[in-house]
Amino acid sequence: MNWLSRQWYRYRLRTSSYRALFLPSDRSTVISLDCETTSLDPERAELVTIAATPIQGNRILTSQALTLTLVAPKSLNAGSVRIHQLRHQDLEQGVSAEQAMTTLIAFIHNHPLVGYHIRYDKTILDRYSRRFLGFPLPNPVIEVSDIYQRQLERLLPNAYHDISMEAISRHLDLPLPARHDALDDTIAAALIYVRLQYGDMPMLRSQ
Repeated sequence: MNWLSRQWYRYRLRTSSYRALFLPSDRSTVISLDCETTSLDPERAELVTIAATPIQGNRILTSQALTLTLVAPKSLNAGSVRIHQLRHQDLEQGVSAEQAMTTLIAFIHNHPLVGYHIRYDKTILDRYSRRFLGFPLPNPVIEVSDIYQRQLERLLPNAYHDISMEAISRHLDLPLPARHDALDDTIAAALIYVRLQYGDMPMLRSQ
C-alpha cells in the first residue's frame, strides 16, 4: 500500500479503532502467514484455514502462533479436499469468515507479513478484509523466495535456481514442511526467513 492510500484510510477511519493499522508499520515483529484455500485462483479462492506465527529478531514464537479454521465454504469440493485433507465435517466447528478476519487483524496488527508466495495469500485476505471491514490489509509483505534468490544470485550470477520451498529448505539444511498444512508452512517460511536474515548462505551442493 502506497503512502497516499495509507493516508486516505487513516483519514477515513479517523474515528475507528482500525485507524492504528495505517500508522507506519511496526517492524519490531514480523508475522509468518499462510492460508489454505479452495482454489489457486486468488480472485476466486475461499479460505479454509489461516495460520500466523510471530518472529522477533531471530526468535520464532511458535508458542504464540495463531491457527484459524473456518466453516466449510460452498466451493469446498473433492479436489480441494485432496489438496489440504480437510473435509466438510472437519470444518463444522470453524469460525465465520468475518470472525476469522477480525481475529487475524487483531493478531497481525500492522506488522510486516512474511511467507512463501505471500502475495497470493495477501490478495485473498485483502478481498475478505474489503468485504467485511471496508479496507485492504495495510501490511507490507516479505517474500522469502525473493530474499533467497537475491542472495543466491550474488553467489551464482545467471544460474538457474530452484526456488520451491522444498529446494530452499533442503539447501539451507532446514526441516521440510508438511505439505498443505498452514501452520507448518508458516513455521517453514519463518525458518527460511530467519536463516537468510541472520545466518550465512551455504554453498549450493550438486544434486
